[in-house]
Amino acid sequence: MTQNETRPERGLTVHYPCKYVPAELLAGFGAGCWPCTHEAESFDRADELAHPNLCGYGKSLLAHALDPSVHALVLTSCCDVMRRVYDIVRSEGSVDFLWMLDLPHLRGPREVARFRGELMRLAEAFGAWSGREFSLDAALASFDPPVPRTDERVTLLGAHAPLSLVDTCRDELSLHVENGTCTGFRQVASPPSTLARAPRPDCHACGDENEASGLDRFLDWYADALLNQTPCMRMDDVAARGALIDAPGQRGVIYHTMKFCDYYGFEYLEASRTSEVPMLKIETDGTRQSAGQLSTRLKAFDETLRGMAETGGDAHAHADGPVYVLGVDSGSTSTDAVIVDGDGAIVASVIVPTGAKASAGARRAIEEVLGKAGLTDADLTLRVATGYGRGAIDGMDSTITEITCHARGAHFLAPGARTIIDIGGQDSKVIHLDEAGGVTNFVMNDKCAAGTGRFLEATARAMELSLDEFCRVGLEWKHDVKISSMCTVFAESEVVSLVADDTPVADIVHGLDMSVAGKTASLAKRVKAEPPYLMTGGVAQNVGVVRALEDVLGAPVTTHEDSQLCGAIGAALLGLESLG
Repeated sequence: MTQNETRPERGLTVHYPCKYVPAELLAGFGAGCWPCTHEAESFDRADELAHPNLCGYGKSLLAHALDPSVHALVLTSCCDVMRRVYDIVRSEGSVDFLWMLDLPHLRGPREVARFRGELMRLAEAFGAWSGREFSLDAALASFDPPVPRTDERVTLLGAHAPLSLVDTCRDELSLHVENGTCTGFRQVASPPSTLARAPRPDCHACGDENEASGLDRFLDWYADALLNQTPCMRMDDVAARGALIDAPGQRGVIYHTMKFCDYYGFEYLEASRTSEVPMLKIETDGTRQSAGQLSTRLKAFDETLRGMAETGGDAHAHADGPVYVLGVDSGSTSTDAVIVDGDGAIVASVIVPTGAKASAGARRAIEEVLGKAGLTDADLTLRVATGYGRGAIDGMDSTITEITCHARGAHFLAPGARTIIDIGGQDSKVIHLDEAGGVTNFVMNDKCAAGTGRFLEATARAMELSLDEFCRVGLEWKHDVKISSMCTVFAESEVVSLVADDTPVADIVHGLDMSVAGKTASLAKRVKAEPPYLMTGGVAQNVGVVRALEDVLGAPVTTHEDSQLCGAIGAALLGLESLG
């Protein structure tokens, strides 16, 4: 604990990152408490002071703690990250009141008694520093009433979630999203009414309670109440957390993990194996670098839970004429456009490079597909966009995520397919379908270019091969070559080294194909993938990768001549079906 000589101002705020911090106790001293749930603008200062392997939340918390507006900070010893943050903040001397609360990991009588002592030491130190006395009435008044769990909800679980993540989840999902993470699900039991009644001096039956101060009586009850919250994953007994997942009314779970935080990764792994509740796993690093991809995944999860995609347009505008629906899939490398007629037959399709701007690429694709179909924009009944650039396309009637669109398109191309493997320019995804073609689960790799079309393009350039050559030369391999790195930058360097060692080109390319297949297969395991498999996306044209996937998965992987159009086909068909 550190205490600087600076005295707090009247509007004192204590910042805290953990639900076991005694906010109500501090409120008894007139302090307001503020959870550390805001994302940092920058990690520059944290990167200077902390080890590179400090998790994103630790860096975010450190950046928060070093903000000049933070004068009082109470941490708990729940994990090593908190200890590292405490050490750095203490050495910097930037916080006037800094306290590390030693948190027990059990809730037995001994642990409760020890925790009560910890709370008393904090109370004494905070009172001495602030110059304020404890008010039992103020502490009791600070308790929030119990919040009932909403029926028909989705719960955000896992590691600490910044407010921006909670807001994004609530913006993208149509169901109510409950924040069940550490600082979001802080529910301390309401204090008993007897606690507010001071012992009467003339009551001999009260015994020793006559000598007990309001603080003593409060802590006698409060220490156990704090530890009796739904446990976090740092506690030894976490069985009660099951109610957060499998409780009545639970429609789905968004499970948030952070790099280097194994505790919650373990819980997700166990829950995904044992629970029937639909789950979406997301990973963040404390920044908003992948906000666009995150929104796509959340919206796709929402569409999966609803079992349908909402589309707009006027179904009656062309009631007396032919129906034509446009589907546009705006990807990072190519933009695909498809027009289907009222019977769901493909009238025309095009694939054009996306280029530097998604909107410009979409305009070119729409102009070309209308020209091929012999139609004008006025002939279209509905226009549906999908893909990462869907929000940038003007004139669309609705947008649907590529997860839902690929599922519908795949069911059209291969009605028996149960698992879709889609590898595009900047991401890869595996989607598990039911017999009717509905999405039952999906997983995406969208945080880097590893194992995607960009990865293969970069390594092809390093080997001075055209994409057509690169797609086939690996079939002539003779010896296994292991590519140890899946990072595009490092793999390119590794390929250059192999070329310098005169390693046969066919063997290198086969090693790259197997690396992509291995990474994709690990995604497939997470959704409990099963054959028949259908591969879509631009990489479906790479026969070497397709063969490698068949070897790793132990089953045939089908492709279709229109595999690259799968998302656009799905968008058009979903639009058509919305017309009734």
